[in-house]
Amino acid sequence: MKLLLSIVLAFLCSTTIYGCGKNELLTEEYHDKESWEGTHKAELKDNGKALINPMMGWTMHFYSNLLTNYGSKLNPEDVIEDFPGVSTVYLRIPWSFVEPEEGKFNWEVLDTPAQRWIQAGKKVAFRITATENWMRSGTPQWVFNAGAVGYEVDGYIEPDYNDPVFLEKAEKFVAKMAERYDNNPNVSFVDIGLFGMWGEGHTVMTSPIHGHSWGFDVQKKFVDMYVKYFKHTQIVISDDFAGPYSEGVHFEIIDYALSKGVTLRDDSILVEAAPHHWYHSGMAQLFWPTMPVVLEHEHYENSKQKGAWDKELFLKSIEEYHASYMSIHTWPRLLLEENRDVIDRINLRLGYRLQAPEIEWPRRIVKSQDFTITSKWKNAGVAPCYPGGYPCFTIKNSKGGIVSVLVDESFNVRNMEVGEPDQAKEYTLNSVFKVAQKFTDSKGTYYRTCKPGKYELYISVGQADGTPVFELPYDDNDGHKRYKLGTIIITE
Repeated sequence: MKLLLSIVLAFLCSTTIYGCGKNELLTEEYHDKESWEGTHKAELKDNGKALINPMMGWTMHFYSNLLTNYGSKLNPEDVIEDFPGVSTVYLRIPWSFVEPEEGKFNWEVLDTPAQRWIQAGKKVAFRITATENWMRSGTPQWVFNAGAVGYEVDGYIEPDYNDPVFLEKAEKFVAKMAERYDNNPNVSFVDIGLFGMWGEGHTVMTSPIHGHSWGFDVQKKFVDMYVKYFKHTQIVISDDFAGPYSEGVHFEIIDYALSKGVTLRDDSILVEAAPHHWYHSGMAQLFWPTMPVVLEHEHYENSKQKGAWDKELFLKSIEEYHASYMSIHTWPRLLLEENRDVIDRINLRLGYRLQAPEIEWPRRIVKSQDFTITSKWKNAGVAPCYPGGYPCFTIKNSKGGIVSVLVDESFNVRNMEVGEPDQAKEYTLNSVFKVAQKFTDSKGTYYRTCKPGKYELYISVGQADGTPVFELPYDDNDGHKRYKLGTIIITE
């Protein structure tokens, strides 16, 4: 009789109900049906750690115009992993260093530090400049030899930004750079850098000396130049294109850049002491709802010497600008050593911070039957989660194998509003799922293999296919940005 029963069961498994198999993790709790009733609830506490996520974080000035500032003291393997929240290496150098001869490029000066950081899972950002006051010319000499006009200022040369030869050579360079770095997932953003002193978009130091200035019509050419070639990369314009000391919100060049999908960088804050600690937080309100705002603070030592450095204002700048990126504009460990307390506070607000403070789910689910997971969500940062993403609940076995992937595409975390500290709006999500849904026709019933048993439930946020993308501020993760909630039982 036992042999006959075994044969019948084997026949049923092979012909009618596809997906039969031995039960996984049939523990005492699994057999105790009283433990099946009711729900589990996880109340997750923010661990206070810095998060490394797309389109946000601290940017390290590896080159700050000069090749020695501020990455020259770092060993090749050192990508300042001890500085919490660093996501991007920022490379800002003169055009002369990248194209010393026409058509001959020194990409090694960019790619070497970039690859150190990319290898560590971080991103890179660029600004290439045309005017520097610490060297003879930020623009390559061959550009002037070709006929471009330049103006002498205290031993250095500023190009005529409207000169046709300069514009032709500059556009060819931007096109070549975009050919190399556009649509590159390792690149966070590219600054419009070929206009103004240090690429900041202003000529307040030079125009009074040589008597030449350039308005909207010329500035617009540089916005168009970058937009034309960097079609898939976030482009950034300095607020100083409007004038470094010009208070206000709407300026023709800034509004034009916004209309072209270019975001804003304040270049820089804390140059002067309060009440002139920054000028363009109002301007940032045009940008942050749709694009990440970049903040750069004054060279740290200079700011301290001028009495302009203020930790509370440093933190306040994140709030007022709704900033996603903040610079490290000094020797990185000097900034960390002297400002660790405020850096930790900034990391709780910089960019976006996705939280799921409460999740409730059934202790037991039945294969192919609807069940509901109720979760609460917040964005505790100052900016939207620009990349967007969806909550995912993943069921895994004790060996880390994925049993079921359940994504709620009705809720895009991009759409969560931000608020004041500890006042973020809370969203409640009731997600209805099925595990191993059955399909029945006249010839039988079919479902994918999913063994009954006790499993572990994880939460993540990412792509619509369930691929995790974002770090969440919780411990106990699986190494793939999925965070353990508790157990769940699956039965037939």
